[in-house]
Amino acid sequence: MNWFYNLKIAKKLILAFVAVLILTTALGVLSIFQITKVNKASTDISTNWLPSLRVLADMKTTMSRMRSAEYSHIVFSDEKDPSKLTSGQADDFKKYIANYETLISEPGEREIYPKLKKNVDDFLVMHDKIFALAADGKVEEARVMTRDGNAKLYRDIVNQLDALSKINNDGSTAADNGADRELAKARTWIIGLLAASLLIGLSLAIFMARLISKPLNEAVAVAKQVAAGDLTAKIVASSEDETGQLMHSLKAMNDNLLKIVGEVRVGTDTIATASSQIASGNLDLSSRTEQQASSLEETASAMEQLTATVKQNSDNAKQANQLAVSASEVAVQGGAAVGQVVDTMQAINDSARKIVDIIGVIDGIAFQTNILALNAAVEAARAGEQGRGFAVVASEVRSLAQRSAAAAKEIKTLIDDSVEKAGLGSKLVESAGVTMTEVVSSVKRVTDIVGEISSASMEQSTGIEEVNRAITQMDEVTQQNAALVEEAAAAAQSLQDQAQTLAQVVSVFRLKDGLGGHAPLRSVAAAAPAAIAPRKTSSAPILPPAAHKAAAPLAPARLKQSAPQQHTPAPPKDDNSGDWETF
Repeated sequence: MNWFYNLKIAKKLILAFVAVLILTTALGVLSIFQITKVNKASTDISTNWLPSLRVLADMKTTMSRMRSAEYSHIVFSDEKDPSKLTSGQADDFKKYIANYETLISEPGEREIYPKLKKNVDDFLVMHDKIFALAADGKVEEARVMTRDGNAKLYRDIVNQLDALSKINNDGSTAADNGADRELAKARTWIIGLLAASLLIGLSLAIFMARLISKPLNEAVAVAKQVAAGDLTAKIVASSEDETGQLMHSLKAMNDNLLKIVGEVRVGTDTIATASSQIASGNLDLSSRTEQQASSLEETASAMEQLTATVKQNSDNAKQANQLAVSASEVAVQGGAAVGQVVDTMQAINDSARKIVDIIGVIDGIAFQTNILALNAAVEAARAGEQGRGFAVVASEVRSLAQRSAAAAKEIKTLIDDSVEKAGLGSKLVESAGVTMTEVVSSVKRVTDIVGEISSASMEQSTGIEEVNRAITQMDEVTQQNAALVEEAAAAAQSLQDQAQTLAQVVSVFRLKDGLGGHAPLRSVAAAAPAAIAPRKTSSAPILPPAAHKAAAPLAPARLKQSAPQQHTPAPPKDDNSGDWETF
């Protein structure tokens, strides 16, 4: 029977219905066969026996009327044309005889019918003779013929009609009894076959219902278990038909659902844990972002002060640069003047040396003059009185020469001292020139350095302005990040709630041991992070046009760099150390 169990339900139903149809067909064929027999018997009665009896009865009635007409005509002979009384009856009698011939079916009828027909013909002939004799006035002959000859024929015909009636009555009774028997037999067969059909059909119905409903009930029970969340049902398919395939499919569905629900349960627990950590981290990140926003605000304020200080330093550097340039020019002029002084002192030193030489010549001239005066005095002394005047002159000349020599010595001493001091002054002036040259060089270097400091201060001021703008933008971005972090915290909280809800929904399913264990859920305080009020950043200091031009191109870059970037978040740490990357 395994082949039948493995058939498709449609084929099973077809076979069951074919069996029922075969039984129904057999019942129908038997009913038709038996009804045909009953119909044949009924048809024989209605088309043979009853018409025969009716014709025989009509013939008896007609003969009785004809016989009465004969007696009436003989007794009451006042009818001028008595043949009119029986002509129609004779024709009817002939017609009845002819009709009865078509209804003959039994051997006894075939045996009696020729005799009956001969007697009827003789009776009709004698009947006509009787009326003819009566018409001719031969009433007595007609009466004798009626009483003797025609009476015998009448009795024979009546006996033959009675015999035929008996045959037809017996045939009708036999046909009726046969019809009853066939009807009873048909009823018995039909009831038996109907009972067999009902029994077989009911058995097939119960068998097919159980065959189909049992696995369907098992499938319904499995579906109810699955609907109730119980995935531990043991599903066994005992056939390969649609119900067996349904059980196989339910088993595959249950196994897949068991696997999926297990994975979903583990996933939901993991998601709940991760979302809990994300929510906690987002709260911490929100707090840190708020602190960072405050720090950026303070940094922006400090940068504004630093910008003002750097701008003041830049202005001071400009003034220092201008003063250094002026000092450099003055130092250059002083160096030139010192150079001229050095040259003048050198010229004075040279002139003093020449004076010393001249004084030396004068001293030599005074010495020689003194010698000449001494010689003149000696000669005047030698000349006596003539030479007295010359001696006085010579004495005066000598005195003048001595005085000139003394003055020349003093001048020489002074000139030597002046030359020495002039040389020392020349050296000092030369040293001062070298120093002034170094001062000029140092002043130039200082001027260059101050210029570089001024330029650097300008660039620093511009850079600090840009930094100030960038910090302002960072502050704005931090505010936006704080809002985003709050939204992320709310989303993480919502995700956690959804994950917990999903975990509760999935926990309805009952799994086999070892599948889809619960991961520990860590709840996070659902305290909503305090809303960070948007801070009003201080207005940036007014920058010079050049600084604005220099700072303008950097602003978009700062904005682009400060825009939040999407990245894959690192897996949350179990220790909740709070090491979150700030924006």
